[in-house]
Amino acid sequence: HTVPLSLSSPPFLSQAYKQTHSNHLRAALLECLSGFLFSPFFLPAIFFAMKCWLPLLPVLSTLLCLSQGDIGDFSPCLNFFYRYWPPSGLSGTPICQNYTNRYYFATLYSRERRSPWFSAYLYTTPAGKRPKGVWKYEPQLANSNASGVMLPFPIPPKKVDQTVVKSQAVQQDYINSSYTRGHLNPSLHHQNRSERQSTFTLTNVVPQKMDSNYGPWAELERNVNVTLNKYCAGPAYIVTGIIPYRMDRWLKDEHRVAIPEYLWSAYCCPTYSQNLPESLRRTFPTFAAIGRNDPNSTEEMVPVDRTKKKFVGYDVRPMPLTDLEIYLRERYGREIAVFSKQCL
Repeated sequence: HTVPLSLSSPPFLSQAYKQTHSNHLRAALLECLSGFLFSPFFLPAIFFAMKCWLPLLPVLSTLLCLSQGDIGDFSPCLNFFYRYWPPSGLSGTPICQNYTNRYYFATLYSRERRSPWFSAYLYTTPAGKRPKGVWKYEPQLANSNASGVMLPFPIPPKKVDQTVVKSQAVQQDYINSSYTRGHLNPSLHHQNRSERQSTFTLTNVVPQKMDSNYGPWAELERNVNVTLNKYCAGPAYIVTGIIPYRMDRWLKDEHRVAIPEYLWSAYCCPTYSQNLPESLRRTFPTFAAIGRNDPNSTEEMVPVDRTKKKFVGYDVRPMPLTDLEIYLRERYGREIAVFSKQCL
């Protein structure tokens, strides 16, 4: 798409300023406005178009519908990534997760595996009980001309269109399996009901063993919740993804939905309390962890604590972000960077 020069005009930038709630985007917009209005040489509009619109794609694409769909391009939802920079080194289908005509988070999806590589989101302090989620699917994975708004699966589940079945995981994949639906972006890390409901899409879910999902991994999510709520003084960016088996394994051996061997998660909180307790000083501005999804996996990546009485073999190992990226590189065979400049 081409971007008209009027994008750099004060009226347009003022409109964009009013329609965004992000302090970082507002600061960038104010810089653009001041540059346009107070430049002593009144530089050509093209200069300000190049200066302003590139870092502000999340706002501009919403105002001008620069993106024709919600999959295939992260431009409409770059605000869920630190410095608008998605993780590098992984390939897949980008999804801006659209629920009730609003973007709530971003997912990199694998069509071949029918499961996500990662989901990225902004943490918000949760309030209230966990909602009873209605499971949804992504229409544009099945039909590029369809609406980009996620839709609930039909009832009964057997009425799902075959184009949807071919393009992504469906509810039947998890029925009578030994795996639960494991959120990458958990509802626990969000405040209002709509934010939480948006996480109940199978494009945000991987096959996760129950003892992991309701045991150590759930404890990690709760601990992150407490830590960020108490000590993060600004936006907190979270990316949660998977580490595949060296040889893919599939849900119910049907070669449809790939099972991860490990889950990983990392957060970036660039603005945080200076009164951190000693035990948390190494967890800011970044923190990462890897969790086991197979009790029989080897222990090089995540050792097993056999003194525990419950959830043995589903341990979660906290670690620095740099260590996580080393493990990702070893398994994927290429450099993977989770946050821009490691959130520094």
